[in-house]
Amino acid sequence: MLAVHRQLRYRKGVAANSISTEPFTALPAQPVRTFFVEPEAAGQRLDRYLAGRLPELSRTRIQELIARGHVWLAGAPARPSTKVCAGQQIAVEIVPRPPLGAEPEPIPIEILYEDEDVVAVNKPAGMAVHAGAGLGTGTLVNALLHRYGRLSEAAGALRPGIVHRLDKLTSGVILVARHDAAHRVLAEQFRRHEVEKTYLVLVHGSLSPAAGRIELPVARDLRRRIRMTTRRREGRAARTDWRVRFRFPAFTLLEAFPHTGRTHQIRVHFAALGRPVVGDTLYGAPRQVRVGQQTLPGLGRYFLHAARITFQHPGRAERICIRAPLPEPLRQFLAQLAAACEVPADSVDRAISDYL
Repeated sequence: MLAVHRQLRYRKGVAANSISTEPFTALPAQPVRTFFVEPEAAGQRLDRYLAGRLPELSRTRIQELIARGHVWLAGAPARPSTKVCAGQQIAVEIVPRPPLGAEPEPIPIEILYEDEDVVAVNKPAGMAVHAGAGLGTGTLVNALLHRYGRLSEAAGALRPGIVHRLDKLTSGVILVARHDAAHRVLAEQFRRHEVEKTYLVLVHGSLSPAAGRIELPVARDLRRRIRMTTRRREGRAARTDWRVRFRFPAFTLLEAFPHTGRTHQIRVHFAALGRPVVGDTLYGAPRQVRVGQQTLPGLGRYFLHAARITFQHPGRAERICIRAPLPEPLRQFLAQLAAACEVPADSVDRAISDYL
């Protein structure tokens, strides 16, 4: 007599967790990993549990697989936030991501400078520079392709024109190469640290003296791979100079001058000093900014703005400096902070007048 098999169906139109009296012959198109929840793991979120069992996958990737119906909990699809129970069976079908491609999209962008060789864009906070894990549309690249049609191909099909990057929640000026020759020249300037970059940053706490330098290596955090860290000796050399522009009680507004371009460099460097960037909860900033008994409105981004970039034009003997004014949401936040700290708002404006 044939044994009764509880099986997971992978073909469209066949219910999961069905009972069959036929031998188990259904084979998924992709490899499946199966786990049984340990008693000590009971109560964890499904995505968090799988992140611990599948360290080769990021939590974002796991959430993506769950959302697309490739994860079954006790034989049925589940949500990332579902709490697991001891003894439950979890099956994960690890399917490859569909190939990403950069397509034109009619997204408005602010152009600070453009000619036949190079474009400078004022990237808003909240816009990713290019497609990546779980993100294929709404990027700066999509907007640039709609406006210009074709850009340099030196950085690959997903990053046409992109010579350097800004984090999604960082705003400010970013350079784009319109053809491969310009890309090579600009990339070489970045490699030789000949491009001068200035950021405006608001950090928690006080910094003294009035200027300084941070020289700490930057490497991937092996415990939380979406973070970087300065605590690994094998990290890449990184240097950030800084200068104070205005002091609030418990906050410092400053200029940061990164001489290298490591991932999250400014954010991780100031976090290493115990002075995280306002709004940067990944590196230890509080979710809410409090001044005394007052809680300021949420910023929804990092207080980190690429305010100025200076470079040698790739096609002629001319050094160009491009500025991106401080965005209105950051100006409003400074005004609210000044009011809460009982600091005259015009004194803040005077301190950073060249960035307004």
